[in-house]
Amino acid sequence: MTQSGTSTEPTPRPSGDRPLRVALLSYRSKQHVGGQGVYVRHLSRELAALGHEVTVFSGQPYPVLDEGVTLEKLPSLDLYNDVNPFVAPPVRQWRDWIDVLEVVTMWTAGFPEPLTYSLRANRELRRRLGDFDVVHDNQTLGWGLLGVKSAGIPLVTTIHHPISVDRRIELEEAKGLQKLSKRRWYGFVKMQARVARKLDPILVPSQSSADDIAREFGVAPATMEVTPLGVDTRYFHPRTEVERVPGRIVCTASADSPLKGVSVLLRAAAKLATERDVTLTIVSKPKPGGPTDQLVDELGLRDRVEFVSGIGDRELGELISSAQVAVVPSFYEGFSLPAVEAMACGTPLIASHAGALPEVVGTDGVAGRLIPPGDPELLAAELTSLFDDDAERERMSAAAWRRVQERFTWKAVAELTAQRYASTIDAVKGTGAGTGGDTRPAPVRARANGA
Repeated sequence: MTQSGTSTEPTPRPSGDRPLRVALLSYRSKQHVGGQGVYVRHLSRELAALGHEVTVFSGQPYPVLDEGVTLEKLPSLDLYNDVNPFVAPPVRQWRDWIDVLEVVTMWTAGFPEPLTYSLRANRELRRRLGDFDVVHDNQTLGWGLLGVKSAGIPLVTTIHHPISVDRRIELEEAKGLQKLSKRRWYGFVKMQARVARKLDPILVPSQSSADDIAREFGVAPATMEVTPLGVDTRYFHPRTEVERVPGRIVCTASADSPLKGVSVLLRAAAKLATERDVTLTIVSKPKPGGPTDQLVDELGLRDRVEFVSGIGDRELGELISSAQVAVVPSFYEGFSLPAVEAMACGTPLIASHAGALPEVVGTDGVAGRLIPPGDPELLAAELTSLFDDDAERERMSAAAWRRVQERFTWKAVAELTAQRYASTIDAVKGTGAGTGGDTRPAPVRARANGA
């Protein structure tokens, strides 16, 4: 749905504790892979439950949203769909110059969506300046956002982690001409860094992510505010009715992304398979004939590994609850919803000591075990240790669920995010009202003040 309008100035509305009209931007919103769709769905639902009017503007794939949240589609040419990727539609279906830019960038091996989505969002929001009190961008970081900001609309941005980290890890894995194509594919990262340096406030899920964004993108620490992510405990919680399957390992990760460390987990599983009866379920859809698919055959794991995709939250929660151990083998995470989901299900967790995972899991070994990333031998040893210790798994399960209840619920995330909205609106409008004072967490305030 698109509404046209002729207004040129935003309609001011007081913030404080009043309901807000929120435009939540997401350039692609897959539900169970990648995290962005998960974030949009749960944050929008809980904001709506608090009484705010939330409209999600999304490109393909579109999100599945809960009742009370409005979806506005900003269609791209969907050049990266799962059925027929990297194929442009006939020229007669191109609608405007943004579509031309999208196709040309794809044809020259780049990834256009952050830029082209931001241009479409800027165009649409400028048509509707009076419709929203605040715009919240979910890591698009395209040039179009600066147009939104210049129009006077209060703008809040979430950066989960700097994509330059993904770029560096994939370049290290690439060989020959692959390096050239990877550099071109990640060309949008320079734009994201430049745009991020012009935005304030930026919500980040962890202090680790804030540090990385400051280092990688050159963003001033004072502009960043730590706002953790949450888990939907309606679906992710301990389930006494679901039996643990002996030897089952579960992992939720983008299978073909080197950043996620799935190859490390597969090699650890291959070692365990020579010693005991184990199975591995990976919640992802690897590319047929791709690196992960090939590695499964090379390791002789075809009868031990199952890939699952397209399942809902309830099914995912039941799957995680059926495993004896969950693994997050990533080389980097800006937060890690899969880790929190496993903890919420009370499934003993082994995760990499990388990125924000120590903040999420804890470093004391109570709610989960942390090991250095990239070591399949060590991962296999930790898995063996947990499989052989029923009491330890029970202890970890209870501790993990307690940690989630104390720290990671979407209701708390939405309440904190709404406070950020109110203070941003008041700063832009110059009222000084709303939440009042500096609402940033103490560690960020201290960094901003030079501590």
